[in-house]
Amino acid sequence: MSNIFESFLSTSEVQEAFGARNVLDAMLRFEAALARAQAGVGLIPQAAAQSIIGTCKVDLFDVTKIVRESARAGCIAIPLLNSLKETVSLFNKEAAAFVNFGSTNQDVIDTALALVTRNAIKLIEADVDKTVAALLTLASRHADDPLLARTLMQPASVTSFGLKCADWAAPLLRSRLRLQSSASNALCVQLGGAVGTLAQMQDKGAQVMTLMATDLQLKAPLFSWHTQRDEWVAMGCELGLLVGSLGKVAKDITLMAQFEVGELTESLGTGGGDAKEMLHRRHQVACMVALAAAQRAPQRVAALLAAMPQEHERALANRQVELAEWPGLLMSAHGAARAMAQALVGLQVDPQRMRANLDTFRAVLPPKEASQWFNPGLAQQAADLARTRLNVLVALRQPTETA
Repeated sequence: MSNIFESFLSTSEVQEAFGARNVLDAMLRFEAALARAQAGVGLIPQAAAQSIIGTCKVDLFDVTKIVRESARAGCIAIPLLNSLKETVSLFNKEAAAFVNFGSTNQDVIDTALALVTRNAIKLIEADVDKTVAALLTLASRHADDPLLARTLMQPASVTSFGLKCADWAAPLLRSRLRLQSSASNALCVQLGGAVGTLAQMQDKGAQVMTLMATDLQLKAPLFSWHTQRDEWVAMGCELGLLVGSLGKVAKDITLMAQFEVGELTESLGTGGGDAKEMLHRRHQVACMVALAAAQRAPQRVAALLAAMPQEHERALANRQVELAEWPGLLMSAHGAARAMAQALVGLQVDPQRMRANLDTFRAVLPPKEASQWFNPGLAQQAADLARTRLNVLVALRQPTETA
């Protein structure tokens, strides 16, 4: 799913989640759940269902061959289902006719994508939680440490580093809550058949859908979402917002880590490379990963939005565009979340340098401006505001801790 130049911008876990073996395994889980549900409502024979279920094991299939054949078929589901039917017929020739009965290729792929995406979302949420927790700890620890605030890239007034950390955490926590909500709406079973009517299942389609949703622990949607992509793309948009907020934190850290500023730096434990030819130079590697993600994610989200006008009941090409872009968005999101979680846990903070930068600038100001924008009362106000916002964020965070 990734090449040598982008593999370090993501994580091995999410790359594996979208690997061919895991995706095919999820597709086979769909087929097993479909057969189980259809047998449960009397649509297909129990013996046929048992043969299908027993064959839906990814170890029985040549994953590489199926992926290779998908290039000619134009769809990964076609060679997989052909192979599944062939394998089922080896044990029960009559059962092969009931493989994917009443369903369609998009049902298989969309549901499989929901299953692997659910795993990726859990990885992202876990690292966002670690990032937020680290920021709240920093906000509490450094509420009283004054910091030179900058506007338009220039020194402006006094703030608190603890307040800055709280302000970094706020949009991440909001994104975490919105992502949780959008995922609960989007992670659904897809089951519509050829044109979304489940015609071959007669009047039992709704029952099959409910049973499959319970089996796969996905939501049973009210409508087939073959070309109704709003909930799915809304989740993609939330991922894009999350990556942007992670990039904001990374951007500020890199600016504060410049030698001339020297207020922050990543811990060497994050892999922050020293340049071998320039031993005095420290790279902010985690921030680099998050900033790269923030550059790439908007293009992925734009592609999802552009693919939404899909033709009639089933789309010709826009769906394939969406499928191709989706894993990259999740990889960027987890790469950024993991990188910032690691960077913030070991972030090296230099309050003395923060105060020195503040004092240096204040010393060159006329007395009136220095008194107006850098008096001790403003520093105390920023510290108090840091604690107030910290309390709000801690309260807001409670639902994510119990989810």
